[in-house]
Amino acid sequence: MSLLGKAKHLLTGEAAEQDACEYLIKQKLKLVYKNYRCRYGEIDLIMQDGESLVFVEVRYRKHSQFGGGAESVTINKQRKLIKTASHYLQQTSNTAKFAARFDVIAIAPSNNNKQSEIDWIKDAFQA
Repeated sequence: MSLLGKAKHLLTGEAAEQDACEYLIKQKLKLVYKNYRCRYGEIDLIMQDGESLVFVEVRYRKHSQFGGGAESVTINKQRKLIKTASHYLQQTSNTAKFAARFDVIAIAPSNNNKQSEIDWIKDAFQA
């Protein structure tokens, strides 16, 4: 991938994460952390939903010919997310009172190209 292509890809990813964050806030979740990184990986969004901490993986797919965004969260990706979430929980105080949940937000362009289609999969997989 060229530098320009990589930069465009990153901007698209950031825009998808922002769209997902705004969508979840409208659903009454609270943003806790964006782009948490550690040696195990990255979690796009960490949100609070009542008494649950929600670790959100955001997937954007411009085309569905290779499967949708949700299908791209493989078992290996799930393992990385679980390790990263565990690291976050161990490094952050006051998290013991919260249940943990893993959600996936799959975003695709809509047919009318005015607004993206957002598919929110709650409790997409278990730790």
